[in-house]
Amino acid sequence: MDTRRAPEGGAPTYVLTADFGTGGVKVGIVDRTSTLVAVTVEHYPLARPAPMHAEQRPSDWWSAFVRAVGDLRVRVPDLAERIGAIAFSAQMCGVVCVDGTGHPLRPAIIWLDKRAADITGTIVGGFPAFYGYNIPKAIAWLTIANGGPPRNGMDPPSKMAWVRAHEPEIWAATAKILDVRDWLVHRAVGRFVTTADTANLTWLMDTRPGREGWSERLCGFVGVPRDLLPEIVDGADVVGGLTARAAAELDLPQGVPVVAGCGDVTATALGSGAVEHGELHVCAGTSSWVGGFFPDRRVSPRHSYATVASPVRYRPLLIATQEICGGAFHWASELLAGHGGHREEDIGAFLASAAKRDLDDPLFLPWLAGERCPIDDHRLRGTLLGLRFGHTRETVIRAVIDGTVLNLCWALEVVGRERGVRHDPPLSLVGGVGQSPDFAQALADATGRTVVVSTPRFAGLIGAAAFAAPALGWAPDPLAAIRAAVRSDRREYRPDPREKRFFDLRRAEFAAARRWVVPWSRQRYAGTNGFGGGGP
Repeated sequence: MDTRRAPEGGAPTYVLTADFGTGGVKVGIVDRTSTLVAVTVEHYPLARPAPMHAEQRPSDWWSAFVRAVGDLRVRVPDLAERIGAIAFSAQMCGVVCVDGTGHPLRPAIIWLDKRAADITGTIVGGFPAFYGYNIPKAIAWLTIANGGPPRNGMDPPSKMAWVRAHEPEIWAATAKILDVRDWLVHRAVGRFVTTADTANLTWLMDTRPGREGWSERLCGFVGVPRDLLPEIVDGADVVGGLTARAAAELDLPQGVPVVAGCGDVTATALGSGAVEHGELHVCAGTSSWVGGFFPDRRVSPRHSYATVASPVRYRPLLIATQEICGGAFHWASELLAGHGGHREEDIGAFLASAAKRDLDDPLFLPWLAGERCPIDDHRLRGTLLGLRFGHTRETVIRAVIDGTVLNLCWALEVVGRERGVRHDPPLSLVGGVGQSPDFAQALADATGRTVVVSTPRFAGLIGAAAFAAPALGWAPDPLAAIRAAVRSDRREYRPDPREKRFFDLRRAEFAAARRWVVPWSRQRYAGTNGFGGGGP
């Protein structure tokens, strides 16, 4: 069914786009030039009912969206008349168990939840094994899905197995297993769908070219019936129009087209503007990643990164995730100020108070939550080396900035060896930390590359909106919409040769410190879950 509509007085001019994160939703209005016309943010709670648990109520996501749309209607009075489509993106690797009507049967288990770490071994293990992975299963997962469930229990297969083992009555009543964005789309249009990026990270999807779809073999490994999984569609597909119920709650016209959208990683990748093959971007938020589109699948088990099938016609998107970036700044601000830490919108002021660089600065290794890439090990620990009398609050802030940048450079160096990576274009920086000129300049100095920043905190809104462009006739596909985007707020940070020489020296020190701290952490925290409590 084609639910496209033009408002009275002419063609639609706006996309309503929403990016649902861990702490809240960013909702914006984007026009056909990919310009963000207006934006608002609403927060919702995160529950920690037990150690290593992290849950949210899906109704809180929707209520926050309703509030945000209400605020935008006041600020853009003709929104209802000019809206052409709605596009969602959201946090990934969650599990929402619903009945046949889409009603959640329990709170959502979100990406941050690590309760299922102990159960992962029953899914991926078994004789013969290598590093805890059954060898035939590992080969099958790598061949079919281009990766497999990590042993930290944070990906959906382990969470599904946990529900089946610990809440059998919920499992028996489950009609569909959805991710966050999937549930929101159903709440808007009443249809159960997902996209390739979200499906790939369940590790139950066949991502081989020409065979894309749910894999019966991988579903068998995890014990998930195929009919519990939603239909996989392209991110630009119009999956329905706003239902009467959703339209009334949002005070928008019934039937407004809703596209399938994407996960937050894809939205951010598109919003970065780095959409050509081999062109990399850096996303620096609470955690961070290095990403980029490639013409074929890539995987590095050694360095814990791979491509996932994106919702742009399954185009492979490489993601190399690091556990912490802005989270280290929040930790530092709590440690130094004791006032609950900075908010995302205040990060620039906090980092601007850093001292000038000095070779006597302490060296910071930012592994406060373990690490994933280039070393996947939850036992790693953050470290401040070289403290002395005379070092100040501002010195420590400088060390934390430079340490997180050096850690990012490590990931960039590893990913940069991939065939086809382009080292000549400017490096695009997005994410909340990208609001800080000090961080952006440090990244430019350390890499020796020009760093470009444009709407960093809201790049996901721009990227998600691009999926609506084909339905509205604005562009043939989301990539074309991004290429044609107007970047009026684009800022460039060029490397300073003197600071580059400083970072070259610090990079060598950082590498030397890694060689000592990594084995120390592994020995010190051997036999623990790595998240507090217990000794060796």
